[in-house]
Amino acid sequence: MATPGPTTPGAPFEPSQPPVIEGFSPSVYSTQESFKEKFLRKTRENPMVPIGCLGTAAALTYGLYCFHRGQSQRSQLMMRTRIAAQGFTVAAILLGLAASALKSRP
Repeated sequence: MATPGPTTPGAPFEPSQPPVIEGFSPSVYSTQESFKEKFLRKTRENPMVPIGCLGTAAALTYGLYCFHRGQSQRSQLMMRTRIAAQGFTVAAILLGLAASALKSRP
C-alpha cells in the first residue's frame, strides 16, 4: 500500500495568522488605509454616493424641522424628497458597482 505524500511538520493551519493562498491578495493596496484615506478614495471613485447621502440627510432634517413647526404639507413634501434622494443614492451605488465591474474586466 502506498503511503501518502510527505507531510509538513507542525500544524497545517495557524489560527492566529490568515491562510496563505498562492496568487491571492486580499487587498489591492499593500498598506492599511485609515478611515479618512478610505473615505476619500471611495468618494473620488464614486462622488455621487456622498452627494446622495447629504441630500437624504438634508431632506430628512428639514422635513423633521417642518413637522416640528406644524407645516405638515412642507413636511410631507420633504419626506417625499427624502425618498427620491434615497433612490438616487441607491442608483449611484449600483451604477458605481457596475462601472467598477466593467472596469476590472480584462
